[in-house]
Amino acid sequence: MKYPIEKSEDQWKQELGEERYRVLREKGTERPHTGTYNLHYEEGTYCCGACSEPLFESDSKFDAHCGWPSFDDSIPGKVKYVLDKTHGMIRTEIVCANCGSHLGHLFNDGPTSTGQRYCVNSVSIDFKK
Repeated sequence: MKYPIEKSEDQWKQELGEERYRVLREKGTERPHTGTYNLHYEEGTYCCGACSEPLFESDSKFDAHCGWPSFDDSIPGKVKYVLDKTHGMIRTEIVCANCGSHLGHLFNDGPTSTGQRYCVNSVSIDFKK
């Protein structure tokens, strides 16, 4: 799949550092309850940790008690959805629509009116006021 921002894996590795590269580009997962934004509730915007594209507004964030930042919606057009059949499961992977970086997964078990839970790795996002 092509994205507006395309870089070589060497460029991504150099720019992101080891942990961010592992999650954002190799589709890794951070350990639950360890991420900076798990229990973070300031007003602002959560942006892609690789390209700084705005992805989620703070008013869509909620505590799902799952150990990762959770949102019930994304900014329209900013997240792409990819079928993920890894680890013996069928899930929906969420990636940045601007650079294709892995953010986490979307589940249909959210407690809000959208019924959705965007389960996002803290290391894959940055917060901006």
